[in-house]
Amino acid sequence: MHRIQSFLKHHLLWAGLIAVLVPLAVLLALQYSWLSELERKSAIAHDASLKNYLEAAASAVEYFYRLGAERALDLPSSIFTENQLEKAAYLFEQRRMKGARRFFVYSFVKDDWGKLYFYEPSIPSMEPPSSLEESRAVYVSAAPWERLSKKAASLPTAELAVDERDRDNRIILKPIVDSSSQIVGLAGMIVDEEYFLQEIAPMALRMSMAAFFPQESYPNLFTSVHAAGVSERKDEAERPLSFLFSDYRLALTTRHMNPREWARASFLLNMGLSVLIAVVLMAGITLALRTASREMKLSEMKSDFVSNVSHELRTPLASIRVFGELLRLGRVGEAEKVKEYGEFIETESRRLTGLVNNILDFARIESGRKTYQFERADLGQVVAQTLSGFEVRLKHSGFEIGLQLPSEPLPPVRIDAEAISQAVSNLLDNAVKYSGDSRSIGVSLVGGDGWAVVSVKDQGIGISREEQSKVFERFHRVSAGLVHDTKGSGLGLSIVSHIVQAHRGRVQVESEPGRGSVFSISLPLEGGAESEEGQPHA
Repeated sequence: MHRIQSFLKHHLLWAGLIAVLVPLAVLLALQYSWLSELERKSAIAHDASLKNYLEAAASAVEYFYRLGAERALDLPSSIFTENQLEKAAYLFEQRRMKGARRFFVYSFVKDDWGKLYFYEPSIPSMEPPSSLEESRAVYVSAAPWERLSKKAASLPTAELAVDERDRDNRIILKPIVDSSSQIVGLAGMIVDEEYFLQEIAPMALRMSMAAFFPQESYPNLFTSVHAAGVSERKDEAERPLSFLFSDYRLALTTRHMNPREWARASFLLNMGLSVLIAVVLMAGITLALRTASREMKLSEMKSDFVSNVSHELRTPLASIRVFGELLRLGRVGEAEKVKEYGEFIETESRRLTGLVNNILDFARIESGRKTYQFERADLGQVVAQTLSGFEVRLKHSGFEIGLQLPSEPLPPVRIDAEAISQAVSNLLDNAVKYSGDSRSIGVSLVGGDGWAVVSVKDQGIGISREEQSKVFERFHRVSAGLVHDTKGSGLGLSIVSHIVQAHRGRVQVESEPGRGSVFSISLPLEGGAESEEGQPHA
């Protein structure tokens, strides 16, 4: 139970996110499933409606031509067997069919074998062919039937046949058989394609539309008849004609939004709103949990800060008290020892002052009241004076420090000397704490390309790449190895970063775990800091 509470305490944000994300993801998944099913069924219903509509229109076209041809071409066999082909004119006249361009008869009777006559409505009479194209189309269509007649093949049923090999002369044929089921001739018609496109197809589409769609949807529907592959639009549905004009297709589309598109748009709108609401909700919860997590973390960091600062304060105070008591009680008689104890007390006092200054400066930075006084100064001299304040502490701790200055003095820089000294002191203090078993620290000052760079190098435990971007955050302390046993306020590097930024400079760290760290402060040589003296820098 304690482990669970500890986990939730340290992973509050993730626990809260999971607690909200799981039911929210389930809800979105269910809504997606419902909306997808609605879209699918709407699309199926829409497609079925379009398919049925085109099926009915195609059936209407077929019905018109099949019924009309059956009636007009149903000639008695006696017209052929009794050599009375001229009587066909009277029957064609009585059964005249709109949509037929020419009627004709073709005889397979012995005396009139192969004779072709076209009906001329203006006379009316049956006349020999006058058009070479029409007669050629009829001869080609009649050829298979002529072979059947020569073989004296029996034809039990005389059904209509369509020949569309010549697209300019589409023919409907009806074989005429006698009482013994022998083919005695052909009655046929050449179809008027223009009449089909202008009258029959539009009429069939209108009749089917009235049966399948409500009247208010008419303006939104667009129907067409076109040859396969020549449509300029992307049709929603199309159906080829089967009995006649088999190379033509009936097509249907909507001018605006069809039910499929409406279902898709509705699906996208609902899912978009749901996702947006989920994102806003997640953002709000994340922000709230993150704030709570940060507050908890900040509370823990402040607790650690108080504990660490207490330790940092007690250490120099204890040393000062011990050496002060020794001096007060007169137990140290040698002048050299008195001087040594005095130096130690001074060093610890400076250390204590630095710690108090860090705390006060952090408070000023947090409140936006921290100010800097910029003056021209010798940066090399500032660094050297800072190191001299560390000599006693470093000597008693066994540290050796190497200072490398440029061969020629650098131009003066416009800085707050006390603040820069504090920044360098914090870097040195950091190097001492995290040097591990190493007792070597290097300090260098170089100039070039308009910058002066102060570097502090240690041979200590180093910092991982993931931690390097966080070391300048307040209260942050690297969580690796020796660091857990190293006390500190967690403010030093944060204050360094603020000081350097106020000087329009930059601070960087280069480090590898186990190989030490190099902290570098870069300050502009020309122009210095652009801030006015005494102005606060938050």
